[in-house]
Amino acid sequence: MAYPATYRYTREHEWIEVGGKTGKVGITDYAQNTLGDIVFVELPKPGSKVERGKVFGSVESVKAVSDLYSPVTGTVIEVNEELATAPEKINADAHGAWILKVEIADPSEVDQLLDAKAYEKFVTEETH
Repeated sequence: MAYPATYRYTREHEWIEVGGKTGKVGITDYAQNTLGDIVFVELPKPGSKVERGKVFGSVESVKAVSDLYSPVTGTVIEVNEELATAPEKINADAHGAWILKVEIADPSEVDQLLDAKAYEKFVTEETH
């Protein structure tokens, strides 16, 4: 699976697509593949604060519950309400099914995330 070059990635397998001062956040294809069939997504409330490296919600699959970690610090401006009734959209298109949109407090945090090539290398090392 090719990871979108325009996204940045965390070592916890989240991605962020940045546009100006906002970012869309989701989980990587590797993460959804590892989890298996996703049956529930716990979403934060719009207006709530998220902090880089801290838990903002969870994804529940038939195998396990996994915490979601924010790639940046900021304020949640929108959540993907479709995931409340159709969490399987993440399995169908992990890099297209965003979980939340965040107003980024410190854009320099994005520079500390992995680019697609570094994330791919990280996943390869983790799986071998």
